Amino acid sequence: MGTDTVNFRYLEPGEGRVLTEAIRAAYGETYDVRWVYDEAEVEARLAAGTYISWVAESAEGELLCHEGMSLAAAGDAVGHSGQAVTMPAARGQHLFTRTKQHLMDWAKERGLAGMYSEATAAHPYSQRANLELGAHETGFLLGWIPASVSNDAATEHRPRRQSAALFYTKLNDGHEREVYAPERHHDIIRQTLDLCELRGTLAHPPTGVPIPERTGLHVEVDEDHNLALLTAHEPGADLETVVAAERHHLFHKECLDAIYLDLPLENPATALLADHLERLGVSYAGVFPNNRTDGDVLRMQSLHRTKISADDISVASEHGRELLGYVIADSQRDK
Repeated sequence: MGTDTVNFRYLEPGEGRVLTEAIRAAYGETYDVRWVYDEAEVEARLAAGTYISWVAESAEGELLCHEGMSLAAAGDAVGHSGQAVTMPAARGQHLFTRTKQHLMDWAKERGLAGMYSEATAAHPYSQRANLELGAHETGFLLGWIPASVSNDAATEHRPRRQSAALFYTKLNDGHEREVYAPERHHDIIRQTLDLCELRGTLAHPPTGVPIPERTGLHVEVDEDHNLALLTAHEPGADLETVVAAERHHLFHKECLDAIYLDLPLENPATALLADHLERLGVSYAGVFPNNRTDGDVLRMQSLHRTKISADDISVASEHGRELLGYVIADSQRDK
C-alpha cells in the first residue's frame, strides 16, 4: 500500500460506528473505556465537540487507523488523546504517527495549548511514536491498565495490571504561572516542566499562606479500570486524614486496585501538605492535567494488592528511564 492511497479526514458526527467497530477489531470486548462501545454515545460526543476523531482510510474507504481526542468541554485548552487503533493489515506504515499529526495540526490551529495521552508501558512502540511527534513523558501511572485488557498489538499475554506512561505534546504557549510542590520533588518536576515547555516556574509557598481547615475533595470511581481518581481541588489542613479515610474505604470496602490523587500545582498548600501523605503509602506519579482544577496537578498514586516491577515496564527515552526510576523509587520509600 503506497502512501498516495491513504486519505486522512475528520470524523463527522453520525459516524460513531467507525470508532466502535475499530475498537472491537483491535480489542474485542476488553477495551477499558466502555463508552466507546456505545455508538450513540460516541456520536453525541462528536456532535458536542467534546470528542474529536481523525481517521486514515484507503482509497476505497476502508478504515486503516483511528486517533481520538477528548475535551472536558468544547473549546478546552488541553486535550486528552486516546483510542489509537491501527488495523492489523495497515501496521508497519507509521499510520499512527501520521494520523495523530493531522489531529495535532487541527488542535494547534484552534489554539489548544497541548495534548496529553497515556501510552501502555507493556511495550515501547506507542511510546516511540509519541516521542516522534514531539511528546515527552511527564509521569508513570503504575498499575493503571486492568489485567483484562487484551490488545492484539501486544506480543505477550500479561495476566496482571499494566502501567502507563503519561505524555504531553505542546501545541501553543500556555500561561506563565508559579508552581508549588514538595521540595524533594522539585528536581524531577523542573526537568519535566522544562522538557515539555509547560511555562511553570517552581516557587516556594509565601510565608504565612493560609491553609483551609477542610479539604475540598472530589472522588471519581472508574469501574472499568477498578480504580479511583481523587481530586483535592482545595487541599486543607485535614488532607491526610481525609485521604486516609477514602483510601481505606476504596481499598477495603470497594475492593479497588489503585487510587490516584491529584493536587493543584498552582496552590501553595500542595507544597506544604503533600509530603505528609507518604505515611499512607501514597507516592509520586507525575505532572498531569485535571479539569477540576486550574492548571496542572501533582499526581500521586497508591496501589492495593498489586505488585509492580520495573522489569515489567518498557520505556523509550533516556528521560523516560530517569523518570520511571524516580517513580519506582518513590513508591518503595520506607518499605
